[in-house]
Parts: sequence; structure tokens; C-alpha cells
Amino acid sequence: MTADQTCPFPTKDADRNAIWDMLVPRDITAFVLADWSLVENDFAANGFYGIDAHTSANPDDWTLAFPDLLAYRETWLSQAHASQNTDYAEPLFDAVFSATKLEHIEINGDRALARKHFNGSIKKSDGSEDRLLWKTHYYCQKGADGKWRITGFIGYLPNNDV
Repeated sequence: MTADQTCPFPTKDADRNAIWDMLVPRDITAFVLADWSLVENDFAANGFYGIDAHTSANPDDWTLAFPDLLAYRETWLSQAHASQNTDYAEPLFDAVFSATKLEHIEINGDRALARKHFNGSIKKSDGSEDRLLWKTHYYCQKGADGKWRITGFIGYLPNNDV
């Protein structure tokens, strides 16, 4: 895991740094290792939900794919294990990290909206590639313990940043 992990936010901005760390290096590391335990405490277990936009700009096409954290966890683990079983021609962490940008985090009180963009590809040993081209908007809340947690998201939004 050698990709540059420099946070784009000033070090004095503790909240944005905490959210960035949660949604970028920690999330990618956990995914590459297929280790949910690294991120499980980053989620608000009660009330969490996730929407899959299916890369459609039309909200009528979106689905409540993850009605709770357990449903999301199962899909996340399935995708992470599938990645581990894929023969990539480059380090997976570096490729995912290079395709990921999180430069906009709006904070209002104890709530945050983080806009994570994916735009890149991962080369496979057979010459093909996995294309990463979507956006995810994460909803976060800062708890009484001072820790930011993901309360929900809209994922697989279309990304026209090409």
C-alpha cells in the first residue's frame, strides 16, 4: 500500500481530516483486505441506509438497496472478496486510491455531506480492466463522543468528470 495518502484539507481542520481518513484510506484499506472490522465502527448502526443510484441521473431509477447496515455489510464483503479473487496487474490499493477523490465536505453543525468521486481503472492481468466511474454522497453525523460516523449514502451516482 504505497499510494500517496495526503489529505487535501488543512491539518487544523480536524473534522474534515477525520471524515477524509474514514472515507478514503481506511475504507480502501479495509476493502482491499476484505476486513469489515476496520470500518464497522465508522457506521451508525441504528438508522443507517444506502441508496443505489445505478449510475442514473434520474432519481426514479434509484433503489433502496441497503435498508440497513447488515444488508450493506453483506454486499460490501461480497464485493471485497470478489476483488481479492481477481488477478490484478497492479496493486489494488494504489489503483483504487488513485481513482478516488474526496475534496468537498460540507459541515453544518454535527452533520456532514461528503462527496466522494471515483474516476479511474484497475488493470487486470488478462489485459482487461475494472472501470471505476461513479460518485457517492455520504451523510455523516458527529456523535457525542466526538467521532464522525456514516449514517447513510447515495452511491453509484453518475460521474461526468471524464
